[in-house]
Amino acid sequence: MKRRGGAAAAILAVAAAMVVLAFTAAASPREVRTVHVTIHFSRFDLSSLQVTPGETVRFVVTNTDPIDHEFLVGDAEMQQIHEEGTEAAHGARPGEITVPAGETVETTFTFPDQLAPGWEFACHLPGHYAYGMHGPITMTT
Repeated sequence: MKRRGGAAAAILAVAAAMVVLAFTAAASPREVRTVHVTIHFSRFDLSSLQVTPGETVRFVVTNTDPIDHEFLVGDAEMQQIHEEGTEAAHGARPGEITVPAGETVETTFTFPDQLAPGWEFACHLPGHYAYGMHGPITMTT
């Protein structure tokens, strides 16, 4: 009888260890990709971006211009809100930063598992979007 109890306890211990290992593996943070973006002559040097489902991207944005810019990541609705909006500065939300002249600013953004059409990065200071300061974000499958 004691052997049976010991074997059962060993099996339970192995099963418990496997469950803990599975949860630990599932909870492991995914690797963060760093994307460097330079703003020069009111243009992003990044023309487009491809991401994977659920990917986290750290954007390091350097503004070499003598004027401020912004770098905003989001869907078409969010971009439209900022094109019509009145926010003078950004930085409180992931994927939304103001990049002062001559400075480098970072933001980290985790993309959803699916992207609807219309995702992009952009600058919405007056006239900048119309000048071409935006690029599409698409998802690889």
